[in-house]
Amino acid sequence: MDEVFGKDNHTGPTTPLGAPWSAGGAVDPISRSFPLHQELPVDLSTSTALVTGANRGFGRALAAELLSRSATVYASARNPDQVDLPGAKPIALDITDPASVAAAAKASGDVTVLINNAGSSTGADLLAADLDDIRLEMNTHYFGTLSVVRGFAPQIAANGGGVILNVLSGLSWVSFPEIGAYCAAKSAEWSLTNALRVQLADQNIQVAGLHVGYMDTDMVRAVDAEKSDPADIARIAVDGIAAGAYEILADNAARQAQAALAEGVATLYPQLP
Repeated sequence: MDEVFGKDNHTGPTTPLGAPWSAGGAVDPISRSFPLHQELPVDLSTSTALVTGANRGFGRALAAELLSRSATVYASARNPDQVDLPGAKPIALDITDPASVAAAAKASGDVTVLINNAGSSTGADLLAADLDDIRLEMNTHYFGTLSVVRGFAPQIAANGGGVILNVLSGLSWVSFPEIGAYCAAKSAEWSLTNALRVQLADQNIQVAGLHVGYMDTDMVRAVDAEKSDPADIARIAVDGIAAGAYEILADNAARQAQAALAEGVATLYPQLP
C-alpha cells in the first residue's frame, strides 16, 4: 500500500510484531501456492489494470509488475504528476473523494483489473488518539476502497468481467492496541472484501484479498524487523491474480496470522490473563 494519507504521510507500526504474527521469514515458495476458485486463469496481456496509490512504494511495484506482463496500466495518484513509471498511464484519483473516483472511472472506461492499494496509517490507538485520525483510517481503507469498487465495478462488468484485488494485511486478523485504528480499518476492509466477493461473482468479477506483513516501504521505515521487497510481493500478488486466487497469503507473517485466527483468542492474544 502506498500514497499514504495521514499527518506525517509515513507513520505506521513502530515496533516489530511478535507472536502470533512475526514478520520474520518473509517470502518463500509456499507463497506461490493458491487455492483456485475459477476455471480459467486471467490473461494479463489482454487486461487493463488500474492501481491506486501507484506513485511510489508497493503501488508502483504492482504497476511495474503488471506492465512487465504486457498489461495496460493506469497508475493512479492524488497528484498524477508524481507517477514516473515508464509505460504507465497516470490518472488522478483520490479514493476519499467520490467526485475524484467518478472522474477517474469516466476517464478510463476499459478497466478489467482493479487493485485497491492506496491507504493510510496514522499510528492512532482507539482510546487516546484524535477521533479524526481514527475516522481517516476508516474513510481510507473501508469507505475509500468501497467507493472505488462502486465506481469501477460497473465498468469491469461491462467489459466482460475481471478481477478486483484489495491489498489487506496480516493485521486484518490480529490487532495491536498502539495502532488499533489501522487494524480495525483493515479488518473492516477484509469483511468488505468477503461480502463483495459473493455479491459480484454473478457479474463475472472475482474479488481477491492480499494479506502481507512488513514490506520495505516508507510506511514502516521506522520498524526494525525483517521486511519483504515490495517487488517480490508484487510478483506474488500478480501471480495470484493470474492464477484466479481468491486469497493470497504473500509471506510467512500472513500465514501465521491466519493460523492464529483459526485457533482463537488465546493464541491471538497470549498476553491476556
